[in-house]
Amino acid sequence: MSLLHQLALTFIKGIGPAYARNLIAYAGDAEAVFRLPPSRLKNVSGIADKRAGMLADLKTPLLRAEEELKFMERNKVEAIYWTDPAFPKRLKTCDDAPLLLFHKGTADLNMHKVISIVGTRKATDYGRMLCEQLIDEMQQYDVLVVSGLALGIDTFAHKESLKNNVPTVGVLGHGFDRMYPAPNRGLADKMLAKGGLLTEYPSGTVPGPENFPARNRIVAGMADATIVVEASIKGGALITAEIANSYNRDVFAFPGRINDEMSEGCNFLIRNNKAGLLSCMADLAFIMGWEKANAGHPKEQLMLPIDLSAAEQQIFAAIRQNMNPIAIDDLAIRINMPTSQLAMNLLNMEMQGFIRSLPGKTYAIN
Repeated sequence: MSLLHQLALTFIKGIGPAYARNLIAYAGDAEAVFRLPPSRLKNVSGIADKRAGMLADLKTPLLRAEEELKFMERNKVEAIYWTDPAFPKRLKTCDDAPLLLFHKGTADLNMHKVISIVGTRKATDYGRMLCEQLIDEMQQYDVLVVSGLALGIDTFAHKESLKNNVPTVGVLGHGFDRMYPAPNRGLADKMLAKGGLLTEYPSGTVPGPENFPARNRIVAGMADATIVVEASIKGGALITAEIANSYNRDVFAFPGRINDEMSEGCNFLIRNNKAGLLSCMADLAFIMGWEKANAGHPKEQLMLPIDLSAAEQQIFAAIRQNMNPIAIDDLAIRINMPTSQLAMNLLNMEMQGFIRSLPGKTYAIN
């Protein structure tokens, strides 16, 4: 499949990731989209007359894609298309996932455990201490830390990760031809050797205010859980927490004193059941089911329950194959079922007593 055409799809104005996927599904692949006659474009789901008009001139996106390919080659930037095995599998289950990501570094974006750490740009000594303790204890769990490379908590999370030899990825709100904020350029360079940088934005994209809420969905979407270390009631950290909740991901927050402005957001999340209370890494490991499993005996070979529907039997079989509890996102990928449909089936199976839900939105056979 042509990387040129995959890139070019992202440069068509008015055609976002969702519509681009509809076009790909209709045409067969990205390259075939550019061979579709205009008369057939209206048959594509979501492509109305206005968007069909936008697709009339496909030469400009192709020329822009050629420029981007040259930039990527000069700057050693890798493109990860949404069907590539290297694309973050957790992010892929999100309806608004990017069609393509630009990546630099060595990180495995599909490590078994991925945590996002977010917080205020005006971090206090308390927030810095929490970051230091959390990531120091994280070493033994083989975790990838994701954050937004912003000043404040993001910066401390990345720095502490490097200090403790924990791989860390920064998600940018701009292209790879610049670095924002500028003081983090040196930190970003160090992260390439033990982690990496990730963005959905091509070169030439300035760090506009509208980019950062969009960036936050990647921070939330590619992780098993999001941790809010310290945050006021307004700001990007709470936006990221809301997005993570919308993706059916776990959210945790460190509590603070009730009169501290920079703990107001965390206390709000905990008080309104939008985040679990976190005090240390051991709490997180317990809730997520990350303790080392006891060496056990082989699982008993069970017959599939006949009371289950065909879809539920498929789910049951997939859960049974795992020695350890399986997360809902991993299960959705394994059986190729939308998360919303899967969640309904899981609830029905749990009510019937065939499976049980465990902390961390994981499931096991009863």
